[in-house]
Amino acid sequence: MKIAAIVLAVALAAAPGRAQVPPAPGQVPAAAQEARDTLARAYRIGPGDLLEVKVFEVDQLSQTVRVSEDGSLTLPLLGRVAVEGLTQEGVVQKLTGLLSAKYVKNPQVTIFIKEYKNQQVAVIGAVVKAGSYELVGRKNLLQIISMAGGFAETAGNEVFILREGQDGRTKTISIDLKDLLVNGNQALNVPVEPNDVINVPVDREIKVFVMGRVTRPGAVASKLTAGITLLQAIADAGGLAEGAKRGAITITRKDAAGKEQKIKVNLGDILKGRKKDIKLQEGDVVFVPESFW
Repeated sequence: MKIAAIVLAVALAAAPGRAQVPPAPGQVPAAAQEARDTLARAYRIGPGDLLEVKVFEVDQLSQTVRVSEDGSLTLPLLGRVAVEGLTQEGVVQKLTGLLSAKYVKNPQVTIFIKEYKNQQVAVIGAVVKAGSYELVGRKNLLQIISMAGGFAETAGNEVFILREGQDGRTKTISIDLKDLLVNGNQALNVPVEPNDVINVPVDREIKVFVMGRVTRPGAVASKLTAGITLLQAIADAGGLAEGAKRGAITITRKDAAGKEQKIKVNLGDILKGRKKDIKLQEGDVVFVPESFW
C-alpha cells in the first residue's frame, strides 16, 4: 500500500490576513514535501516494504527490492541483509558500511521507500511526541493523539487530518478541538485510517495588559486563534476591584506605525447589551480608573 504523506501549510492557516494560495496542478506544496520527508525519516522498515536502492555509478547494485518476511533484503554482492526495524537512514548507513568494507570505495547509497506495507499514521505539529505510529486495530483521533503524548500547550483550536483518496487526491478533514473537547461532540472523534497525516498546528500566544482597579493587574495571555475581548481580559484579571469606575475605561492601542490611540469604553453599556464587547489586539493596555464618588 502506498503512503501519500502529504501535509498542507495549515499551521499558518489560522493567522489572520494571510491568503492561502493553492498549488498549481501537479505541484507539491513545500510543507507537503517536508512532511513526506519527515515521515520517511521516522518510518521503521518492515516485511513487505518495497525499497529502491541506488549506489552512485554502480548500476549493478542499484535495484528495487522488497523486504522479505524475515525482514531482510537480498542484494548483489552483499547477499542477505537484515533491515527490519531500521529507518531509511539506518539502511543507508548499514549498506554503506558493508559495501565500503569489501567492494566499493566511499559508496554513495540512497534509499527511497516506494511502498509501505506496515500501516502507519503520522502526527506532526503541536504534540508532545511527533512522529510515525503503527496503526494496530481500529483507532480514533484522540487515541492516536494520546499515543503521541497528547497536545502541547502551543496547540491551536483545530486539527487537520490529511487523507489520500482512491483517486490519489488528498483531502483535508478539519476538526474543531473546542467542539470536540469542551462540548464533547464525539462525532468529531473520527476513526483514523492507515497513512493519515494528523497535523496539529502551533498557535501563537498573544498578551494584553489590564491595569488599574482590577483584582490582579498585569498581563493576560490568550491564543491568537481564540482571541480575547475586553470582558474576558477583565475577568482573567480577577474582575473589577472595589471602587472601579466602569464608565471610563480606556484601551490604549498602537497602530502599525507605532502611533498610540485611546479608545474610551463604558463597560456598563457592554454588560447591559447596549454595545458589543470589544475584541482586543496584541499589546493593548486596558486601564480601569478609580471612582472618587
